[in-house]
Amino acid sequence: MTDEITRRKVLLGLGTTAAALSAGCSYDDMSPTFGALFKAGDLATHYTHNAILRGEQLAREYTTADITPDFPMVGTKSPQDETYQRHKADGFKNWRLPVTGLVEQPTEFSLDTLRNFPSRTQITSHSCQEGWTAIGQWTGVPLAHVLGLVKLKANARYVFFHAVDGWYDSLNLFDAFHAQTLLAYGMNGGTLPEGHGAPVRLRVERQLGYKSIKFVKHIEVVDSLSRVGDGLGSSGAKYGYSWNAGI
Repeated sequence: MTDEITRRKVLLGLGTTAAALSAGCSYDDMSPTFGALFKAGDLATHYTHNAILRGEQLAREYTTADITPDFPMVGTKSPQDETYQRHKADGFKNWRLPVTGLVEQPTEFSLDTLRNFPSRTQITSHSCQEGWTAIGQWTGVPLAHVLGLVKLKANARYVFFHAVDGWYDSLNLFDAFHAQTLLAYGMNGGTLPEGHGAPVRLRVERQLGYKSIKFVKHIEVVDSLSRVGDGLGSSGAKYGYSWNAGI
């Protein structure tokens, strides 16, 4: 039985790998969860999702009448980090968001600076992996604008997000540069509440909710996820969630 399982695992891995490589993909581009028997399908999902949405299609947007009155607060409500609490006390006036790694111009952006960049407001559905959905309005600067300012190096492949509460996640450049991927500082017409990730959270509208991490404190551009965190690209992967959460 063990030999049969191993044989099936190898065949499944070779099949998905062949499909990816035939589509012009390299091993460096593969989903970081590739290799485990029950996660091998993540690779196929990853490339199918990207192929279908290659034309930059937008996630569905709604009207203000559709906004969920009590949008659930998931995860950390108020980080007990001393630095975070100090920034919160002064209204985040001295808070800075560093963008580092494989960029030509590493930069620290203040909250006021982010607010003065070209912005986008979108009303979208947040789909939780636990089975619920809620609709909210998000305002922020497109991540693509920030990445354009710091100028990615030629070997950049992923954008890695570190959060105050210890959560982390990452996006490939396809999703990072999508028009609806925001560094959001506003919600439902007001300032982003602390329980929803103030001062800035990530919004990735074409993926499940756990990819839209709260309390972003550092953005790092890398060539591979194997040397960052646990090598799987996200905190969620440790709990069985797929790195690719495309919907």
